[in-house]
Amino acid sequence: MQDLADLLPRVGRLSEVAGQAILEVYRTPSRLCERQEQIQVSYKADCSPLTEADLTSHHLILQGLQDLTPGIPVLSEESGEIPYPERQQWGRFWLVDPLDGTREFIQRNGQFTVNIALIEEGIPILGVVHAPALGLTYAAAQKLGAHKRERTPFRFCEQPIRACPSAQEPLQVVASRSHSNPETKQFLEQLQQRCGSLEVKSVGSALKLCLVAEGSAHLYPRFGPTMEWDTAAAQCVVEQAGGRVTDLAGDPLRYNKPDLHNPPFVAAAEGMAQLWQNLIP
Repeated sequence: MQDLADLLPRVGRLSEVAGQAILEVYRTPSRLCERQEQIQVSYKADCSPLTEADLTSHHLILQGLQDLTPGIPVLSEESGEIPYPERQQWGRFWLVDPLDGTREFIQRNGQFTVNIALIEEGIPILGVVHAPALGLTYAAAQKLGAHKRERTPFRFCEQPIRACPSAQEPLQVVASRSHSNPETKQFLEQLQQRCGSLEVKSVGSALKLCLVAEGSAHLYPRFGPTMEWDTAAAQCVVEQAGGRVTDLAGDPLRYNKPDLHNPPFVAAAEGMAQLWQNLIP
């Protein structure tokens, strides 16, 4: 097994390869002027959308990870039917969302990502979140910190990122673009009553967590359903940037559970739990 410092840039490059394949579907010239519903979409058993880009990215990442780390199993959103008795034996495994934010992809707003995480004993120890349409990559690994790589017109810029350590006014909160619910609305209303000035930004995919990691947002509350592959890579980025992703009791999210659904959670910089925990019933 390669060390994380060697593995992280390789996984970053793999995410970019998958991202490029996604963009080939996203930017197909014959579809550029068509309405969004013309993208070929099927639906899985849980009614979530599935496109050609999801499957293409899945197969590229699966093969790439098998070549990179032959002995480590892979759990992808598109292979989530692996039974728990088999997964239970995994000490280390890759957890992948080949296209997080399929609704954003279909709507062509650019806010979709490729998420790749390495999990060890339930903890994300390496994570890459790549947003191909935005030219952004967030990457982190244990003891290596978190970085943001951004494509500019003439070059790539890479810099370390840190979660915002204090809640300056107005409080910046990020929320789901496609999955709002009454619990989130109530939480935000209570938060505004407590903190006064509040700005809420709606964003798609794992980018919400990454905004907390880079300090652009103070909090990301999520009370709607998510799956483990939605959050693992970005949780690593948040944690290595000095933040936390915890359930409503304050315990970090953990992975490879019998049920792959996440509990409700809040992502925030370290030390900001007092801002929100007493708002939870």
